[in-house]
Amino acid sequence: MPSLHTPVGPPDGPRSRGGDDPLVAVVEYGDFECEYCARARPMMIHLLRRFGDRVRFVFRHFPVRSSHPHAQLAAEAAEVAASQGRFWPMHDLLFANPEALTPADLRCYAQAIGLDLALFDAALADRRYEQPVRAMLKDGLRSGVNATPTYFVAGQRYDGPITEASLSAAIQAALARAGLRG
Repeated sequence: MPSLHTPVGPPDGPRSRGGDDPLVAVVEYGDFECEYCARARPMMIHLLRRFGDRVRFVFRHFPVRSSHPHAQLAAEAAEVAASQGRFWPMHDLLFANPEALTPADLRCYAQAIGLDLALFDAALADRRYEQPVRAMLKDGLRSGVNATPTYFVAGQRYDGPITEASLSAAIQAALARAGLRG
């Protein structure tokens, strides 16, 4: 089973939520224009609530530009939001509106979540976060990601069905291996 090429660490901070000192990390490689990723959002919210501080959930960008032409720029917009401490509000808006990811849409979302628009505009114009997003995509490829969403539980790629029950069972098993029942 493929494992996570780059372990969860401080660079993931703005794109992570859950426990500060968790026993298990769950990493999602996702694409804001992917309908399957958008459909998985409620499941991930339920899992976060269920496992609380015992688990850390991390989002990493994997824009599939060949089929999702707006995914790269949406990921860059999310990184601009992360730089202003607002990754998760932007993340949630992008997944709520996967059909509306034009530059004008992204600017509206930035305004709606209270970003500094001058900084937002400048960062997107100079493509400040293009390379960091591409680096995450390359890291995903090295980890065996070939579709979105792809999950890693405790560093191992999760290849089961993308359902709340089955992903929850994988997290519980990882917690049990780490010494705590979920």
